[in-house]
Amino acid sequence: MASPADLFLKIGLDENTAKNTVANNKVTANLTAVIHEAGVADGCDRTVGNLLYTVATKFPANALVHRPTLLKYIIASKIKTPAQLEAAFSFLSTTASDNLNVDDFEAACGIGVEISLEDIKKVVNEIFEESKAVILEQRYRTNVGEIFGQIRKKQPWADPKIVKQTVDAELYSLLGERTAADNEKPTKKKKEKPKPEDKAIVEEAAPVPEEEINPFSIFPSPEQNLKVHTEIYFSDRPVLRASNSRELLNKHLKVTDGKVLTRFPPEPNGYLHIGHAKAMFVNFGLAKERGGCCYLRYDDTNPEAEKKEYIDHIEEIVGWMGWAPFKITYTSDYFQELYDLAVELIRRGHAYVDHQTPDEIKAYRDEKKNSPWRDRPIEESLKLFDDMKRGLIEEGKATLRMKQDMQSDNFNMYDLIAYRIKFTPHPHAGDKWCIYPSYDYAHCIVDSLENITHSLCTLEFETRRASYYWLLDALGLYQPYVWEYSRLNVSNTMMSKRKLNMLVTDNWVDGWDDPRLMTLAGLRRRGVTATAINTFVRGIGITRSDCSLIHLNRLEYHIREELNKTSPRTMVVLNPLKVVITNMDASVMDLDAKKWPDAPADDPTSFYKVPFSKVVYIEQSDFRMKDSKDYYGLAPGKSVLLRYAFPIKCTEVILGDDNETILEIHAEYDPSKKSKPKGVLHWVSESSPGVDPLKVEVRLFDKLFISENPSELGKDYLGDLNPHSKVVVKDAYASSCLKNAATGDAFQFERLGYFVVDKDSLPEKLVFNRTVTLRDSYGKVGK
Repeated sequence: MASPADLFLKIGLDENTAKNTVANNKVTANLTAVIHEAGVADGCDRTVGNLLYTVATKFPANALVHRPTLLKYIIASKIKTPAQLEAAFSFLSTTASDNLNVDDFEAACGIGVEISLEDIKKVVNEIFEESKAVILEQRYRTNVGEIFGQIRKKQPWADPKIVKQTVDAELYSLLGERTAADNEKPTKKKKEKPKPEDKAIVEEAAPVPEEEINPFSIFPSPEQNLKVHTEIYFSDRPVLRASNSRELLNKHLKVTDGKVLTRFPPEPNGYLHIGHAKAMFVNFGLAKERGGCCYLRYDDTNPEAEKKEYIDHIEEIVGWMGWAPFKITYTSDYFQELYDLAVELIRRGHAYVDHQTPDEIKAYRDEKKNSPWRDRPIEESLKLFDDMKRGLIEEGKATLRMKQDMQSDNFNMYDLIAYRIKFTPHPHAGDKWCIYPSYDYAHCIVDSLENITHSLCTLEFETRRASYYWLLDALGLYQPYVWEYSRLNVSNTMMSKRKLNMLVTDNWVDGWDDPRLMTLAGLRRRGVTATAINTFVRGIGITRSDCSLIHLNRLEYHIREELNKTSPRTMVVLNPLKVVITNMDASVMDLDAKKWPDAPADDPTSFYKVPFSKVVYIEQSDFRMKDSKDYYGLAPGKSVLLRYAFPIKCTEVILGDDNETILEIHAEYDPSKKSKPKGVLHWVSESSPGVDPLKVEVRLFDKLFISENPSELGKDYLGDLNPHSKVVVKDAYASSCLKNAATGDAFQFERLGYFVVDKDSLPEKLVFNRTVTLRDSYGKVGK
């Protein structure tokens, strides 16, 4: 059998074109199929070969059923020019998979229309006469392309070679021989630089790509679902060009009234993570944007891995993310229909009962060998499948496999398993069934049964597209439009459900809602809002680029943007250092502190009261024994401003017995506020003499993994866990205004970050989780 390169050379492609074509797998597959369909594997005229190459690269995908007809016209030289071929593409694209009206097609493509040399000369003379003055002025610099375009309008089916020869001859007749001036390059005029205001106008008017304004604009409407979804190449039969017939599509549109129907289909075997947030955005978002509906469908085909806990969590978290399902369904709702269709698949000769073990199946797939039971009689498979259903065959002793193509280049066509035996009660369907469908069998069928218009999934399922459409075609079912998008991969975390499960069950983290995890429950407990997550996902877009790792900083940016608008400010000291203000009496002042940076002075609700007394506490890290130019904290003899209060100056340092440990600071305050120190510190005061401030626990969370991409570490990923991903500060001091804070309340602790009240809080001891740090560096805070 000739190699693709040899085939391409035989049809007249030059060596460079043939070489470049072989480097492109898609074009190679298309051109090889076109050559065999046209019956020119032994070679053809170069003109024909060039037309075949154009068919392979430009033929409308929605009309592949008509490609063999077009090739017959090309081989018979009824379509022999690029203009005719372009006209054929345009006509067939409109026709799609409907019946071809031959008379209209031939008329549209100029088939049978003969344009004589005299006809061409007449048109060329007319155009030259109209443009004579311009041609005489520009001579051989005349834009010949424009002349060709005018000729094509008047004589679209004229042979382009004869047209060129005629135009060249007419130019020579009018202008004579080329002169030296004709060969000189024209001098280019320098473009004037636009004025600043002009540039601003240009920049302002620059169009924004539609997909940035509306990421869902890339998806077709339901009534356009006549195009060929995919081409499936077989080793023993013709290419399958999967598409809906007009009859199937009309039936679907009648049921749906032309509405967009999508589905979010999680498997209830764990908690949802941030990758599922993107899936929700794509599926619920498309339905919302088009005025359609989105199902929440539990893909519950594996009774051993599914739990009621996970089902309840998924429904609750979908609502928290702001999405409202049109209907909640389960794959198990369709177990009877799926079983009936499996029986029909056997009857049609597309499935068989197999007795190979999992290891034998793998070995046979590796060698592309058929199962010994592949060709057993249909009646025998029907009986055995019924025995499987009635529990008469032991678990592991039989499966139902789809009869696909064991010689395919796509391993997802290696006779995938449709049903297996499991004597396990189902969380939703109970103990009615002891055989359960596989994902590969059930997913596409339920999509079809629910009349899904757009079946959207991540790119790892792209190789399953062939199996998806093969099965729907084999059963004669409606075919949804399938589109794959890139997974959401965020740095310094793990997205694998299996590995997440291991982290949880082996107690490396504190449950599925541990704030260090990228589960949606964990992010919520950490204080991240659904709005911030959805904004982050929308900003990434719906792309097919699957090699990008989104840096955690990008998510944190959106978290800060949201919390900055919604979180009131307050003050908390994590590691308190006692400061005694020696020139103040035992009284307590109530000072105004801002909840918001731009709080209007005349709005009392924008302020909260903070007590200021003789004893205050600052961060231990905000004091040094030795001062320096780049240090804005407190030091002996130095002044700082206490936020919302007064300047204080360190007058004495009380050390412990080791002469190193700082026990407390003595300072004097400036009630007149005349001094203007650069440094601004947050602080907390005793609410009354001798009474400690409000004591709280603060949990400082950081990245769970040290490496940006821990999934690359394979089995060693546990060694990459960050030992400092959770630091607990048991006895932090907080402003008294926090004493009534409730679980889920979010705050900005000034100079420290954004924090949320955790569910572990008790009336006597609040617990705060750090959501994210502040962008501001220490030196800039408070200025």
